[in-house]
Amino acid sequence: MYQIPDRVGNVAYRVALPPNLSNLRDVLHVSQLRKYISDPSHVIHMDDVQVHDNLTVERMPIRIMDREIKTLRGKETALVKVVWLGDAGESMTWELESKMQESYS
Repeated sequence: MYQIPDRVGNVAYRVALPPNLSNLRDVLHVSQLRKYISDPSHVIHMDDVQVHDNLTVERMPIRIMDREIKTLRGKETALVKVVWLGDAGESMTWELESKMQESYS
């Protein structure tokens, strides 16, 4: 939930963003906005999530779930299914095995 301090034209509004999102555009089209209905369960503690300047969140690999070799145009590529732990909990993605070895040896 963000405050809307002023209207910019017929269909655009300026949104008051927190300082850690200052590199985002603060003017939105009315179609991107929704009326907020107050609900105490919607409270999110912003201090719990550490967002970097490039809008990424720190996450660390927990384990490798699976390994697979993909062949595309005669070239074989080794992939690994990685379980990540981040601020939002666990998630899984397929990553290049060589990239994972390079980043997390």
